[in-house]
Amino acid sequence: MLDLHSHTTYSDGTLSPHDLVKAAIGAGVKALGITDHDTLAGWEEAIAAAGTDLEIVPGVELSTTESGRSLHILGFYPNRAALEPRLMERIEGRRRRAQAMAQRLAELGVPIELPTLKGNMAPGRPHLAAALVKAGHAASSREAFDRWLGDNGPAYVQYDKFTAAEGIRLLRDCGAVPVWAHPYLFRGGTVETLLPQLVNAGLMGVEVYHPNHSPSEIRWLEDYCRQQGLVMTGGSDYHGPSPEGKASDHSELNQFHIPLTLLPPLKQAASQS
Repeated sequence: MLDLHSHTTYSDGTLSPHDLVKAAIGAGVKALGITDHDTLAGWEEAIAAAGTDLEIVPGVELSTTESGRSLHILGFYPNRAALEPRLMERIEGRRRRAQAMAQRLAELGVPIELPTLKGNMAPGRPHLAAALVKAGHAASSREAFDRWLGDNGPAYVQYDKFTAAEGIRLLRDCGAVPVWAHPYLFRGGTVETLLPQLVNAGLMGVEVYHPNHSPSEIRWLEDYCRQQGLVMTGGSDYHGPSPEGKASDHSELNQFHIPLTLLPPLKQAASQS
């Protein structure tokens, strides 16, 4: 089975790459995408842990914006030497954003201590939510998002401006296959309107199978991908158990039992990118 969307402690997941790989093997996954936000730092640990039991599909989830709202682009099989220096610029932007949100929280009377993240780890809102829980301002990460950190929350700060078209171009320039992540989570317009525009910008695939997509949405995306010759991918968007030890907000690994037959077209697209 295939799961092409997962996160580790190098971005906003709660499992190390080693522990994520072991969980994936236990769930029956045969090919796992490592797609941390704006960083490739977890690849080596995941590959070492996988050995011959699991195929690691190297990837990234790139943070872009469209119509003032967050839009994520997955990039599979990038040229690491070409992409990593460019991602460092994105990571610095994420750090500035985290600091700005921490400042807003302090102004709102809920000060936190930003966590110290090692190396190329990319800070995100889940790290701030965990800090709010640690400081006693919230009982759970969900409460932290609901009260302060959500898209309409008083402490929310947008990403640095980096359009979806720019993200797609960056991934293509670095040999990656750009795939629109969970399109029906996008809140800046309709999928039916935006998807053709992204394809014209160089998008090569769509994450069809995602826990937040309804059966009718999945069918529409399947039909569109077949008509346009786009790669279809899918995954759990797994972030691990919550810091409070509760079940993850995202679904479990291998939820969809996606067949490995989706992997060869992705590899073929990577060879042509």
